[in-house]
Amino acid sequence: MTLRDAKPSDFPEIAAIQATSPEAAKWDPSQSPDYGCVVAQGDNAILGFVSYRELVPGECEVLNLAVVPAARRQGVARNLLTVVLQKRPGTWFLEVRGSNYPAIQLYEKAGFFRSGERKGYYTEPAESAIVMTYHS
Repeated sequence: MTLRDAKPSDFPEIAAIQATSPEAAKWDPSQSPDYGCVVAQGDNAILGFVSYRELVPGECEVLNLAVVPAARRQGVARNLLTVVLQKRPGTWFLEVRGSNYPAIQLYEKAGFFRSGERKGYYTEPAESAIVMTYHS
């Protein structure tokens, strides 16, 4: 597995990963040039991606993190998250569906902590978000 910055030619695969990840946020991959986006490249396909943006100097936000179903629980998401946290030291924020226990566990193991809740944040289905924060 190789981790690299996403290219426009990756957008169709990123969109396909989002389509197989109903718990993931639905960001338009074509917006990735406006944000940071790192992909995990397998032998013949993208295994996962993480998109993020800088809010202000020293503060960033994870926008989306998703992995193809066949590659889950193999360290892909952990590696993607580790790379972006190292690229941009400082404070990080993210929102995660309250029912997405595997993601919450991943973020907590990476050092994020629960710092709030946004009621009714998600649609399809409607659900609150847990706000999580990380400091490096």
